[in-house]
Amino acid sequence: MAFTFSEADIQRIADVLGTTIKRDAQVFRLELFDDESNRRLKLEIVTGLALPPALEEADFPDNLVSAWGHSSFLQLQGVTGFIASQELGEVIFFAKRNDTTSGLVIEGMTAGCSLYAHVDARLLSTDFTQLAPELVMSSVALSMTESLFDDLG
Repeated sequence: MAFTFSEADIQRIADVLGTTIKRDAQVFRLELFDDESNRRLKLEIVTGLALPPALEEADFPDNLVSAWGHSSFLQLQGVTGFIASQELGEVIFFAKRNDTTSGLVIEGMTAGCSLYAHVDARLLSTDFTQLAPELVMSSVALSMTESLFDDLG
């Protein structure tokens, strides 16, 4: 069965990011602010998307996460899981397809976000000291998904 956000998941995400939820049917909106940098980030989690039959049959997750910043729009479709870290004050949304993982990292205190796309699974378990500097951040950020995805198949 494909991953679906529960209401408890959405509340945990809001709690970790230090914000509240505005709900409109299957759309959950969260707004983040950083007074120091005057940065704003709007996060939208959409569940229960109408998918074409080919994707429904493939058990494709019917959700997506979008982030709007001052000069950017990022979207992660077909989210297969997330990790919400109270200690770090951030949430990492993941989408795994075959041998690659993409992740959208949302930082609550700084209203920041980063997107890592199509990171090869082999990079997630490699010795990070052996990687080119350009590959380290994505590999470290997404490496914690290895055990999460072992259960998802």
